[in-house]
This record gives sequence, structure tokens and C-alpha cells, in this order.
Amino acid sequence: MIMILNQKGEIMISRQYRDDVSRVAADSFRLQVIAAKEASSQPPIKRIENCSFLYTRHLNMYFVALTKSNVNPALVFEYLFQKIRILKAYLGEDFDENSMRNNMTLIYELMDETMDFGYPQNCAVDVLRLYINLGNVKPQDEPEPQQLTKQITGAIDWRREGLRYKKAEVYIDVLESVNLLISSTGSILRSEVTGRVQMNTKLTGMPECKFGLNDKLVIDKEGATGRNKTGVEIDDCTFHRCVRLGKFDADRTITFIPPDGEFELMRYRVNDNVNLPFRLIPTVQEEGQTKCSINLKVIANFSEKLFATHVVIKVPVPKNTSKSKIKNSFGRAKYEPEQNAIVWRIKRFPGKAECMLSADLELVRTVRPKAWDRPPINVDFQVPMFTASGVHVRFLRVYDKAGYHTNRWVRYITKAGGYQIKI
Repeated sequence: MIMILNQKGEIMISRQYRDDVSRVAADSFRLQVIAAKEASSQPPIKRIENCSFLYTRHLNMYFVALTKSNVNPALVFEYLFQKIRILKAYLGEDFDENSMRNNMTLIYELMDETMDFGYPQNCAVDVLRLYINLGNVKPQDEPEPQQLTKQITGAIDWRREGLRYKKAEVYIDVLESVNLLISSTGSILRSEVTGRVQMNTKLTGMPECKFGLNDKLVIDKEGATGRNKTGVEIDDCTFHRCVRLGKFDADRTITFIPPDGEFELMRYRVNDNVNLPFRLIPTVQEEGQTKCSINLKVIANFSEKLFATHVVIKVPVPKNTSKSKIKNSFGRAKYEPEQNAIVWRIKRFPGKAECMLSADLELVRTVRPKAWDRPPINVDFQVPMFTASGVHVRFLRVYDKAGYHTNRWVRYITKAGGYQIKI
């Protein structure tokens, strides 16, 4: 059973898909969750009288799923989130109680189409709009009943037929985030790269795409044919639902019919052989309770043909710092008391370059001396056309009946995630 309640606990809309629960159970939810003000402080799952309540909020409304079965909570919450996303598409981002009451018929239609006998069905907004259109006049390009049935029941509801473009273009962005933690002795405590592949497709018809990365398992298979290329061990791959997982499990081939426009094709993680964009060598010397000197050397490990942008290095200083004398080779460095750090900003950092920063600090003597806990140095940066994992796009092949030529553009960007060096 799915219910939508207002902030008073009154049922605005409910749909009972099975006969194991009734509307009377809503009173228990109103008294023990809404009236008790548990929604913001307790987990969004409540067990009341052998009935499980799973709920989430949108503005001042509660979207609640009731069941006595042993269901998968992740599936239930995903359906509730999808329901909110669908209502946002129909009623606006900030739909409220009044807009819900003014569109009761539409909402009941959506509830019937998105769930059947307690099982989630079609939650794709683009497909729902084809036959649930707020009662307006049917659009001129409405598909034939046979095509509509195919889109609703078929596996390709993320792309509609009949798309046409003058130029066939595909834009690929490989976006990576480097997470690093280095101890004060220089040993690497944690090093990993999380990445995602963003695509923007402008293709005619219903093409099938085959996408290839320099995956180590695939490269090793092709090694028997005489090719000598190094691969990357790619872990924890998650894909857009358009990817045929059976093909990937069988031979690590990423095959799919792409959605139109922008979408995220996949995510991945790499733990081994991470190419760190920057190497930092800090030295800190405390002279009694009134002086402290910090020296930092930064080395760019990427090619001299590349450069990093928006580099921000935050070097922590003691909280009782009163004055600072800073020297740096390039960029701008400034002591910012509100952050208890020297913030060093470099707009453009060339590859293979080295730069130095030295700071002499004067400290205020405290009544109760306390050892400085020395927080880590934090680094933020962005390096275009560089991948810390070594992942590269090997190919993108587009197969279509028309056999048109496709223009492909690939861009790589590596950013800092948690890039920290202890001092």
C-alpha cells in the first residue's frame, strides 16, 4: 500500500495494491511517527503492529509504503524516490499539497501505471508522458499504438524511435577523483581513484554502440594476437541500465543503445598503480612556544605538455598564530586566520614544475601550553587531459542501419577528492 500524507497526518492519496494492510494503519503512523516528531531524528523505517512503514519526505508531505511482507527496503525507497521524481516532472520541482489535490486523477493514473500488485513497473518519465499527458490534446507526433506498446513493455524505454540529427556526434568525458592520504613519514596510507564516464549523444535512429577502455582483462585477452599494451585493473563497475550486463559479464564488452542527450554511462574504481598528480614534501620545525617555520615543496608529476588549474593548497598553522612571513615561488599565498591555515592559490601549474613555499610564524604564548595536533595539508586541483588511474578510451564504435559517420570527442579531467598529506 502506498500513501501520501500531509504534515497533519491526513491521508491525501492512497492506493492499496494488496489486501494485507488497510487505511486504519495510517492512524498508527500518524500517532507514532508524525505526532511524535520522529521523522527527522529516527531512521525512515518503522515497525508498528507487524506492519513495516517505509517513508520519505518532500516539503511537508510524507510518501509512505506499508507492507507486512519481507520486502527489499532499497527497492521500496528507490520506488518512492522515483515517484517523487515523476511528480516533479508533471507538477513542478516544488509541488505542494494544493497542487496534489488539484491533480488527483493524474496522480492515481501515475500510481496505477508505476506499480502493479506491489511490483514496480514503468517509472520512465519520457514513456509515461506518451500516454499520460494531463488530459491535453494528443501531440502531432504521438507514436502508433504498436510502437507505444513496444516502448512501454520493451527493454528500451530510455530512447524513443524517430530521432534525427544533421550531424552524428558523441561527446565523452572521463571524470576522475583522486583520494590520497600520506603519513608524516611519507608512506601512502590510502590511494584510490573513483571515476565516471559521462556521455552526450546526438545520434540518429536506434544505433548500437560498443565502448572500450584499456581494461587489463580485455588487454590480456588481446595479448595473444600480438598487441603489446598495458591495461588498468578496473574494479567496482556500475553501469547505466542501457548497458547489456550479460555481454559485459561474458567478455567485458560494454555494449548499449544510448539514451538521447546527456547521461552517465558507468562508474568505476582503481586502487593499484595510481599516478599521483602532485607530490608534496613538507617540513615543520617548532621553536619553543613562540616560533614555528614551515617549508613546503610541491612537484607536478604529470607531463610538461599539461597544466593544472585552480590549485589550492591549505597548509595548517597553529591556532595561536599572530604573525606570518610567507615567501613562495609563484601564485599567491596568504595566512587566513578563519581557516587556521596558509592558503596558497595557483591559477596555472605547469607539468613537471617545482615550487616552494616557506613561512615563518610568530605564536602567542598561551597560559596553558598545548601541543599542536598538526592537521593534514589539503590540496585541491583540476588537471585536464590527465587520468590518475591511467584509464583511457580505446574505441567507440557506432553501428546503425544507415551507416552514417560519427564524430567523437573525448575529454579527460582529474580532480582532487580527499588529497591529504600529514605533517
